[in-house]
Amino acid sequence: MDIGKVIGTVVATRKDPSLEGTRLLIVQPLDEKHNPIAEPLVAVDTLQDAGVGETVYFVTGGDAVGVQPGKRMPVDVAIVGIVDSVTLIEELN
Repeated sequence: MDIGKVIGTVVATRKDPSLEGTRLLIVQPLDEKHNPIAEPLVAVDTLQDAGVGETVYFVTGGDAVGVQPGKRMPVDVAIVGIVDSVTLIEELN
């Protein structure tokens, strides 16, 4: 599971039938200090609740395919939660 920030939306006039009723969002992956890492990704919003500017957590690969119970979607990235806060506990030396 990774965190990212929603930076945009994707409009698709045609998509796989298993994706009907879902939204596609552009997510910028972030590191633990909320700095951008890697290239932005297109993710299916399984919550139907995430919006531009929100920090979300997402899964990739095989974990993303089976996120919806009883439904397999042809996706590589799925948003599975909205982050309320992040607390880092520094290692003590």
